[in-house]
Amino acid sequence: MFRPKLPTMPQPTGTATPPAVIEPTIITPGSPAMPPAPAPVPSRPTVQLTLGTALALVGGGTAVVLVVGAVLVSMLLAVAVTGVSVALVAVVLRLLVNDLRKGR
Repeated sequence: MFRPKLPTMPQPTGTATPPAVIEPTIITPGSPAMPPAPAPVPSRPTVQLTLGTALALVGGGTAVVLVVGAVLVSMLLAVAVTGVSVALVAVVLRLLVNDLRKGR
């Protein structure tokens, strides 16, 4: 009753074909090898990095870093303000509960 029932392995259907015999290719010494294909010519011109474009890239990167930093600092400030307000509410509630227990 508690023994697992193992599935029976299905029998193969049809006839099995023997594997195909692969014969090795014969390489004759002295046969000329194929020359390498020429490198493809790029369809677009290469980007020239001048002083102006380098300064533009540096300025853009600096702007991105400043914006991301401002967003992260504002999120941190929001978390800090929320924590302070929750702590203040906890102190006020504690004082109110203590006053109710003393019967004032």
